[in-house]
Amino acid sequence: MTSQHDSYQDIRDGIRALCAQFPAEYHRKIDEARAYPEEFVDALTREGWMAALIPEDYGGSGLGLTEASVIMEEINRAGGNSGACHGQMYNMNTLVRHGSEEQRLKYLPKIASGELRLQSMGVTEPTTGTDTTRIKTTAVKKGDRYVVNGQKVWISRVQHSDLMILLARTTPLADVQKKSEGLSIFLVDIRQAMKSGMEVRPILNMVNHETNELFFDNLEIPEENLIGEEGKGFKYILTGLNAERTLIAAECIGDGYWFTDKVTDYVREREVFGRPIGQNQGVQFPIAEAYIEIEAANLMRYKACSLFDAGAPCGAEANMAKYLAAKASWEAANACIQFHGGFGFACEYDVERKFRETRLYQVAPISTNLILSYVAEHVLGLPRSF
Repeated sequence: MTSQHDSYQDIRDGIRALCAQFPAEYHRKIDEARAYPEEFVDALTREGWMAALIPEDYGGSGLGLTEASVIMEEINRAGGNSGACHGQMYNMNTLVRHGSEEQRLKYLPKIASGELRLQSMGVTEPTTGTDTTRIKTTAVKKGDRYVVNGQKVWISRVQHSDLMILLARTTPLADVQKKSEGLSIFLVDIRQAMKSGMEVRPILNMVNHETNELFFDNLEIPEENLIGEEGKGFKYILTGLNAERTLIAAECIGDGYWFTDKVTDYVREREVFGRPIGQNQGVQFPIAEAYIEIEAANLMRYKACSLFDAGAPCGAEANMAKYLAAKASWEAANACIQFHGGFGFACEYDVERKFRETRLYQVAPISTNLILSYVAEHVLGLPRSF
């Protein structure tokens, strides 16, 4: 079963060949051990896939978000979980688009070669969640440094990254005209920070996903690590967030195809009452419906990607792609686990693992209700509900 929109066959073939070296058993063992798929991510880096979005002048492939989304989709479609490495893709755009030439020259070639990893973005906080403009982490300028105090939560891949993009408030909320002003973004050297004011506490969770709570106690960041202009960070971070939502949509589409492939193969062979269960409309229809929705979500994913790559506004499309794809993959997951019966819960079939992984995307990186609110307000012009 392949999508109608397969114009990136060379990328698909390359990722499929790499993923074939890491079969289901590999991902199953990683999940069971609650480990990080280091060998897999290293292989992706070595073959240049993790440098897809880095311009060629800095040692990358100079590809767009469209191609990056195909890479992420194929990892999930092959039974892996892009959540282990997608941070480098969406964080890259923030540095490429808003970093200075000096910063790009300093970091991008090393990220492209795999010497440095940029896997983390510190935005979410325990008391603010998606209400990003009200974050309480502060960065106060003192001489040639910024001193950071505060707390972050659900910050992924910190233990498997060298750099993190951090959002902090540089001007108090009371002193700005618009609440989206006065926020700034910084590039943080994680190892250095862990020795001088940043504490990392891992959060065990339902998915084998390395995520953490961070505490900042007078962490000093050199002023040259400020990305772009002070106070304009909210606008910059949206670049990363739109890229993130679009890439997550592609991952969900990969999951959706994995589930529909897996379940159609199974119901074709599984016989009960003297006939394959796939002959029953009660089995066929939920699978067909999920597949139709995956195909539709795929179109919105490509629309969001093309707008992003053209530098055009794509907030609505990124949100809608994420909503449609997460919903479609979850429906495919439900059909897959249901029609496998008891085997759907057996680890050796991989369904329960993928089921857990794709469920996350109804909640993160932005919850379904927040997307509906965004579309109601920004697309339909309804009054803001919060």
